[in-house]
Amino acid sequence: MPASLNHVTASTPMGANLIADGATFRVWAPNAVKVFVLGEFNGKVKDDSSLLTKDANGHWRGFIKGAKDRHRYIFHIDGTGSSGPKRDPYARELQKPFPSDCIIRKTDFPWHETGFVTPRFNNFVIYQLHVGTFYTPNLPKKAGTFLDVARKIPHLSQLGVTVLQLLPIQEFQTAFSLGYNGTDYFSPEMDFAVEDADLKPYVDEVNSLLDAKSLPRYKVDNLRGEMNQLKALIDLCHIHGLAMILDVVYNHAGGDFGDQSLLFFDRQPTSGGKAKNSLYFNGREHAGGEVFDFGKPEVRDFLIQNAKFFLDEYRVDGLRYDQVSAIDHDGSPRGWSFCQDLTSTLNHHRPSAIDHAEYWNVNPYVVKPPSEGAGFDTTLTDGLRIAIRNVISNAAQPDERPLNMSGLASSMWPEGFPEQWRIVQGPENHDIVYRDREQRVARLGDFNNPRSWFGRSRARVATGICLTAPGIPMLFMGQEFLEDKQWADDIEHHANLLLFWAGVEGSDKQMLDHIRFTRELLGVRWQQPALRGEGFRPVHVHDQNRVLAFHRWVPNEGHDVMVVVHLSTFNRFDYRIGFPSGGEWREVFNSDVYENWVNPGTTGNGGRIFADQNPMHGFDSSASLVLPANSVMVFARG
Repeated sequence: MPASLNHVTASTPMGANLIADGATFRVWAPNAVKVFVLGEFNGKVKDDSSLLTKDANGHWRGFIKGAKDRHRYIFHIDGTGSSGPKRDPYARELQKPFPSDCIIRKTDFPWHETGFVTPRFNNFVIYQLHVGTFYTPNLPKKAGTFLDVARKIPHLSQLGVTVLQLLPIQEFQTAFSLGYNGTDYFSPEMDFAVEDADLKPYVDEVNSLLDAKSLPRYKVDNLRGEMNQLKALIDLCHIHGLAMILDVVYNHAGGDFGDQSLLFFDRQPTSGGKAKNSLYFNGREHAGGEVFDFGKPEVRDFLIQNAKFFLDEYRVDGLRYDQVSAIDHDGSPRGWSFCQDLTSTLNHHRPSAIDHAEYWNVNPYVVKPPSEGAGFDTTLTDGLRIAIRNVISNAAQPDERPLNMSGLASSMWPEGFPEQWRIVQGPENHDIVYRDREQRVARLGDFNNPRSWFGRSRARVATGICLTAPGIPMLFMGQEFLEDKQWADDIEHHANLLLFWAGVEGSDKQMLDHIRFTRELLGVRWQQPALRGEGFRPVHVHDQNRVLAFHRWVPNEGHDVMVVVHLSTFNRFDYRIGFPSGGEWREVFNSDVYENWVNPGTTGNGGRIFADQNPMHGFDSSASLVLPANSVMVFARG
């Protein structure tokens, strides 16, 4: 007799799910001849008792009595092309070494109910990081883990960012990876977990984060395995006021797959061609992997269920979708409609969670409602990034050439986006400053000596523009402390590209001054609603003088702010710029203060300026300013 169908209904979830005195198993393999589930609960014996029953939709399902939490299991599929083990596509956790068994897991976790609410999207400031390389105190034994990221939560919370964005964390098969070659979509990367034998010191350290908030501590068993350690990271982030979004890759999977993976899942013959016989994929390739077949309802559901899974079981605050343009183009003709189904489902399921798309070239229709667009909330844009990097690198040339401040101004709010928070921008990200690509902004500012005044001050300008321009700002790991090296995921061969945490922890003054600069400018962002508002207008642009001034405000409310960017290597005096109204304006931020904090030779306006009734730049008033060399200044009323 095949496995029991007790507790199996039309709504039984996919994968392995504990219920009553066992677990249900359900897997989609429509072309398989037989599907067995083998595990610790049945001695991994392939016989009639471990055989699942196929339904009319090609789903094999059954109930196995005695299956328990943390039991290992694997599907064994007999197909017309081959016979052998296959990992559960919905497995919540895998067991080392790889290729590995799947693990049945309870969904419980001792979450701390602190009332955390996902910020409104205009209050997002994103900090992007790669778990394996962000903080690596245990090298060479172990690269970075979820709990290593957790150890830096106080740093990130005090910095003033509001959202952590992790590069993809789903299981990948290679030893090192950016994460964009995932193969097991519901299971977090095993290498990002601390092994049980090494867990005790981590438990003590993360419990200190709970102690600081007078909250109940974790037990060691609460933090066993990659699933619970990722949950703990998210829990601790929420406790400390940080939202979490995950980077997911729905355009393609793998690169490296292995025989037990999704590829040819129901074990059809491979000689017939990938497009014909690969269950999940359409036969096209992207970035060395296989593009999903968005024409199949089951594939669409697999990906949409994956997104819901992270929102529900992991309580993430949103998702960043890699290369939606590849879903649209390589997944045609059904890729665009898949995006509409995805965003419509998730917006109904959790409207507070952000759906953030990467789409090249930038396409405003990505953030339009599904009636005419793809329905995402936000999208990456590259215009401001390119413009910032252009003016910083040209400013570093040994002359006082004109800079394209006009292009910088025109790039700040790309055409076609109705709200400024729809765009996500920043001068650095994981793609741009990856090894052998472009340089980090400090080195753009002075290639030969990024720690010189030139490198430091221009890095402040680059970050300052990002944090005051329209859009959701995004910082890349280390940007806040003047990291001047590119980065790499392959630690074994590129350990020299790891973040220089030793400088931060060793009180490197230049790094600490840059952290203070970033933190206090973010503080101004929170104090001044205009820097998060919808009002924006370039006021004055002068390429020869290397000056850009722009106005930010909250429509129908005011809260006017003026931002002035100056990239000459000398101070300018009595530089007149139009202001929205006359009277006193406070100089609420001056980046020159952070040069050897507190800069005893600060150049500025003494904390305030007065705008008189001298019309200029489309305003009825203007003010005479002192512009420090390589600086960003912010002026506010009252």
